[in-house]
Amino acid sequence: MSAVTKCIGVAKKLKHRYEDTIKAHTKGYMSPVRRIERVCLSERICAMTFDDGPCRMAAKPDNFGGKPLTLVLAETLERHGARGSFDVVGDTSGNYPDKAGAEGSAAWGGIAFDHYPDFDCDSEGGVAHCPELIDRLLSGGHEITSHTWQHRLWGKKNVVYGKRHTMSSLDEVVDDLMVMDETLREKWNYEIKLSRPPHYVDRIAGGFDSYDAYAVMGYQYMAASFDGAGWLPLASYEAEVDAMVKPLEKALEADPDALCGQIIFQKDGYNMARRSPVADGLERQLDILDKYGYKVVSVSSLMELSQFADAKSSAADKLERNGWCVAYRDNTLRLDSILTRGELFMCAYGKEGAKRRVGLIKEKKSVCGVKYSHPYSGAVSVAADKLSLSGKLKLDEPAAPDDIVKVILDRTGREIKVDKTLTHGEFFEKVAELI
Repeated sequence: MSAVTKCIGVAKKLKHRYEDTIKAHTKGYMSPVRRIERVCLSERICAMTFDDGPCRMAAKPDNFGGKPLTLVLAETLERHGARGSFDVVGDTSGNYPDKAGAEGSAAWGGIAFDHYPDFDCDSEGGVAHCPELIDRLLSGGHEITSHTWQHRLWGKKNVVYGKRHTMSSLDEVVDDLMVMDETLREKWNYEIKLSRPPHYVDRIAGGFDSYDAYAVMGYQYMAASFDGAGWLPLASYEAEVDAMVKPLEKALEADPDALCGQIIFQKDGYNMARRSPVADGLERQLDILDKYGYKVVSVSSLMELSQFADAKSSAADKLERNGWCVAYRDNTLRLDSILTRGELFMCAYGKEGAKRRVGLIKEKKSVCGVKYSHPYSGAVSVAADKLSLSGKLKLDEPAAPDDIVKVILDRTGREIKVDKTLTHGEFFEKVAELI
């Protein structure tokens, strides 16, 4: 393993530790966009995602007679009765002028931008150039998700990609997402439901982030909870394949149910050494999952079985399907938590208020004492209009029974008696009975 590779691996681990620490000390907010890393599921079912394809180029090394890498992955999955979520890019050929970085570095495919499947090989990958592979994935029952059209960073990631060009605004990000969305609708009559930001960079210029972009698009944020590996270069191809297999095998040996409801991250492309261990590693991974009785499905299929990370709730499922916002950004329901006033407004008006929040940020306009940048500002704005609210609102206080009654009447047209504060679970149950 090169010194660069070690640095990248260490940087990734430190980043995850830092993010976990921040999460532990950061107040959670309900959101119409949920980061889907895993779901609450006791059955041995998991999902797999494959980033950066489709790829028409052969596996490296090629042990498959010159077949496109994407086709190799699809056929491997299908031999095991498995289906995947292919997180595709559109076309990286517009990401020039540029220079290739050093092999084995994070910039191997480009210093200023990404190029897939490789530098100066853009015409061999992406939806724009490989429609036959999209045809094949859809005919095989796989899911297509959006990894953006150009795979340009939405914001800075200085430690690893300090020289990378980034998108300039939320509008530019949304425009890029719309190209992929419209292409899949027009050419394949296919609706994208999930997306993953390039390199998981969430921050967008102007005070926005990926949750704002996905709220505009009506997407959920597809993340992952288990690293299938293969993306980091090691001393040899065999070592890279082993790195895909051994952690998964070890996890299941320790706990056969360890991967229930989890989403496994994979690559539909080359790693930083321009090799594709996923071509051989996937088969071995699926053999192990078969041994333990796992079924591998797309992320959307996994979410049909269970939507949320911490609990199953038929009431929350029903509200979510009917346009309510029931979960936090981390995809938890927190059913036993007391519902606050801010959460009440977000639950009822969060989806409607998502685009309004974008406007409030652009105008730097606060509502009822709630700053425009607050995650609930859009929902508060909608609530203020519908419920004739005024004055300075204290969002962290428990939702008063009168407020709950007014919101339920506005959203359902039904009157209901409420004489105490409610937990999230109690609120969901009451509303689910009325819709």
